[in-house]
Amino acid sequence: MKSLLGALTMTLALTPLPQALAETADEAAVKTIVESVGVFADRHEFSALEKLYADEVLIDYSSLNGEAPEIKSPQSLMTEWASVLPGFDRTRHALSSIRSTVDGASATATADVSAGHWINASHWQVDGTYTYALRKVSDQWKITSMTFTVTGEEGSRDVFGPAIEAATAQPADYILRQQTRAAIRQFLEGLEEKDMSKVNSVWAEDAVQHMPYVPEGLPDRVVGRDALVAQYENWPETAASARFTEDLVIYPLQDPQMAYAEFQGEVEVVPTGKTYRQTYGGLFHVEGGKIALYREYFDPRLFADAFALSQ
Repeated sequence: MKSLLGALTMTLALTPLPQALAETADEAAVKTIVESVGVFADRHEFSALEKLYADEVLIDYSSLNGEAPEIKSPQSLMTEWASVLPGFDRTRHALSSIRSTVDGASATATADVSAGHWINASHWQVDGTYTYALRKVSDQWKITSMTFTVTGEEGSRDVFGPAIEAATAQPADYILRQQTRAAIRQFLEGLEEKDMSKVNSVWAEDAVQHMPYVPEGLPDRVVGRDALVAQYENWPETAASARFTEDLVIYPLQDPQMAYAEFQGEVEVVPTGKTYRQTYGGLFHVEGGKIALYREYFDPRLFADAFALSQ
C-alpha cells in the first residue's frame, strides 16, 4: 500500500497542471475583460462596457478602415458604437484563443474574433485578431489600447447604412441618457452665461416647468415654450452673476429620458443687491434632446428673501 501511494504521489508531482489552473488571478481577470467587451457590445450594455476602459484609450482599426489610430475617451467610443450596433437585427462577436500576459500593473491580451452583423436579409462578417493593452487602476484592470487586425471578411459592408438609419430612428438608451444630461447642462450653463438663446432653445414646444414650493402669489406651473421664454427673458438684467453647475450631480433614472439633478445656486440679484443662495433638486424629462418637463424643488423662503417678496 505504501509503495502504491508513493507511486501515485510521484505521478501527480510530475504531471503538469492544466493551463486553466496554472494561470494567475490577474491573467484570468484580463481574459474576463476581453470576453466582456464582445458580450456587452452585442447586448448593447454600453454603460457597463464604458467602465472597462481607461480614461484615454488608443483605438486602432486601420487594418479594417484605413484610418489612422485615435485616442478616445470611453464616452466618445461608446457613443460611436451605440450609434450603429443597436441598429442591426443581431450582432455576434465570437471570441476564441484568448491569451493574456501580466507584468506587474501592465498586461497584454490577444483574442481571435469572428464578428457577424445581420440586418434584414443582409449579413457581413469580419474575422481577425484583437490585441489589447491594459493597466491596473485602483485594483481594477482597464483597457488602454485596442487594435484590430483583419484576417478575412465575407458579405457586404453596405449593412452599415441601414443599421445607422435604424439606430438614429430609435436611439439606444445610452444615447438617450447622453441627450438627457446634455439638455440639463445646457439649461443651467445658459443661465450662468446669461445666454438666452441657449436657454430658449432647450425647451420642447409643450414644455412644462412645475415648481411645487413656489412662494405664494407666484404661478407654480409655466406651460409651453413661449411662456417659458417669457418667464426667463429678464434674466440677464436680473442676475449680475450666477453659478449653477459647479456642484451639479445628475442621477440617471430607469427611463433614459428622465434624470434627477441636484445642484447649488448662487446668484447676485441686481434689483435687491442680495446674494441668493439655494439648494435645488430637479426632475427632468427630456424628449428628443428638449426638456419636456422640469419639476423644480427649492426653499421658497430663501427665494422670497433674496427677491424681497412680501411674505
